[in-house]
Amino acid sequence: MEFEGFYDLSGQVGVLTGGAGVLCSTMARGLAACGARIVVLDIDLAGAQAVAAQLCHTNTEAVAVGCDVLDKDHLREAARTVITAFGGVDFLINGAGGNKAEATTSHELAFFDLSPDAIRWVFELNCLGTILPCQVFGEHMAEQGRGRIVNISSMAALRPLTRTVAYSPAKAAVSNFTQWLAVHMSREYSPEIRVNAIAPGFFVTEQNRYLLVDQETGQFTERGQAIIDHTPMARLGDPEELVGTVVWLLSSRASFVHGAVIPVDGGFSAFSGV
Repeated sequence: MEFEGFYDLSGQVGVLTGGAGVLCSTMARGLAACGARIVVLDIDLAGAQAVAAQLCHTNTEAVAVGCDVLDKDHLREAARTVITAFGGVDFLINGAGGNKAEATTSHELAFFDLSPDAIRWVFELNCLGTILPCQVFGEHMAEQGRGRIVNISSMAALRPLTRTVAYSPAKAAVSNFTQWLAVHMSREYSPEIRVNAIAPGFFVTEQNRYLLVDQETGQFTERGQAIIDHTPMARLGDPEELVGTVVWLLSSRASFVHGAVIPVDGGFSAFSGV
């Protein structure tokens, strides 16, 4: 096997759900640097357009598509837009997800008082919001006989985190679904469709900032410091540190990696606490 060009994604079309967010917009820039054409898909159309515009300024072919990942009709319309614009889809990154305070226990909010609607919102956004794009864009991959899917799981999937009542089981479902889909797509459609996930450790995003950083002082909260204390690299991750793993999973260099959930966590999952 020749090694030259293993990380070259020139001309390939990638769809990123949640593409306006901190993590996926960073991934989009990294993938664009490898030559990919980028579709920034997000319910926040203005945010998606801003990311796409930034990419276009770097001579990347990029478009923004407004879409609710929990609405299958919206996803089908988005897929038609993408296929009309680019002729197909080579890879999908499912980055839509997040948590909310109303589904998280605290000194002010007991587990027994959590709103079912808040729990449902978090679970559906993370789990169903991964499954539905895989149905829509995965069907296109099945028809063309090739493609790659990368889901975004979490450290919360490997071990339940205190307070995150809905988020932890939702991300565990994403990991489980990733493995299921890998087998299903290979057995039922094509062994040239690979499905994997990454499990990020702790990165500050708009969804978790309130848990990790005190808004008034800018210092770590008690929870944020506990995370640092249990991360052997003794820091939070930088979104750019996810890019290499994602590019590797999408590249030919990972051609035999299938059904895997790859930690990118500074050693958090390896640390027992003693």
